[in-house]
Amino acid sequence: MPNGTYHVDLPVPIDRIWQFVSDMDKWAPLVPGYIEHSIINDRESTWSFKGDLGFMKKTVKLKIDITNWIEPTKVTFDLKGLSDNFVGGGYFEAEALGDNQTRMNGSLDITAKGAMGPMVNTILKSFVPKTAQELTEAVANKIAEIEGVKA
Repeated sequence: MPNGTYHVDLPVPIDRIWQFVSDMDKWAPLVPGYIEHSIINDRESTWSFKGDLGFMKKTVKLKIDITNWIEPTKVTFDLKGLSDNFVGGGYFEAEALGDNQTRMNGSLDITAKGAMGPMVNTILKSFVPKTAQELTEAVANKIAEIEGVKA
């Protein structure tokens, strides 16, 4: 299962991190290759983005299901491909390191299924960790910008 986890320390209280990541509209546009997203309800959304797998660029559509909102520390989600046979999940997790210091962890796993799954998963082994890092950094940078601090 291709996966990646990345963390960033921010000079921001944990509740400010939560305020941002608990709202999908704030962080969905930060997904690398973002095209659009639609909110179905407070736990479900669909996302479209352009994935650059090195040898090809492909528009991917996913359904995201929030499985847990654990205020103020964790948002977990499952994902399922609508345009391709992908499954996976991920999370944002915040850990208070002090009153004004928080470690934000972002994690993502995506597995391709079906006949092409083994070949696609080989490519995803480098794509998914890079995407997890880019998304976590983009969220951290946006929070830092909103809060007026350095990420």
